[in-house]
Amino acid sequence: MKKDKLFVEKADATDFNFGKKTAAVFDDMLERSIPLYRELQRMIGELANDSAVTGSNIYDLGCSTGITLRSLSSAVDKDVSYIGVDNSQAMLDKARENFREQQIDKPYDFVCRDLNEGVAVENASVVVLNLTLQFVRPLQRDLLIRNIYSGLNGNGCLIIIEKVLGNDSLFNRKFIKLYYDMKKRHGYSDLEISQKREALENVLIPYRLDENFALLEKNGFQHIDIFFKWYNFCGILAVKES
Repeated sequence: MKKDKLFVEKADATDFNFGKKTAAVFDDMLERSIPLYRELQRMIGELANDSAVTGSNIYDLGCSTGITLRSLSSAVDKDVSYIGVDNSQAMLDKARENFREQQIDKPYDFVCRDLNEGVAVENASVVVLNLTLQFVRPLQRDLLIRNIYSGLNGNGCLIIIEKVLGNDSLFNRKFIKLYYDMKKRHGYSDLEISQKREALENVLIPYRLDENFALLEKNGFQHIDIFFKWYNFCGILAVKES
């Protein structure tokens, strides 16, 4: 796993992107930047297996290098097809390389698509948005969630992992500080943390938890709950009625 050193040196601020340089170190970036990342992967697989139905599709929207899709292919014990969607060709190239190297023998496909333009979801029992929705422009999130709800089969689930804003500014500041403390424990310097924060400022736009719930309810979901919470990170499970 190539070490993430994208922000080690002082540089002029530019928006974060998911191109070749990011794709090359993305797995390490996730391991060191996302709290309890491996446990989250296990939980996603566990929840997905509970909802997966033989003959259906499992989607990972914003699949990046395919880490979550690989975890799902190991965790789900039904005969399903796996579909990864991402707007970065560099990420998809890395995902295909990873699947070939690990000799994944389940049916899978990767699709290059900008989620801001919506997405075709069909015959889905599980859809995952793992740290993805926050990168979709707010004005386009309704369309994306509508597309997902429409393409989910009855009793199908949507699994969301997101950074979230606190409803109380005191806790919001406190949780963000504690998150940066975690990144320091994982080897990131103050400069790296600061430069990445600036790079993400116009790219990653988190909602409050209640705003995410409202978005899901507005677009059809009636069964919604939190399955994971770590300071300013949250896991949400939404299920479509049969």
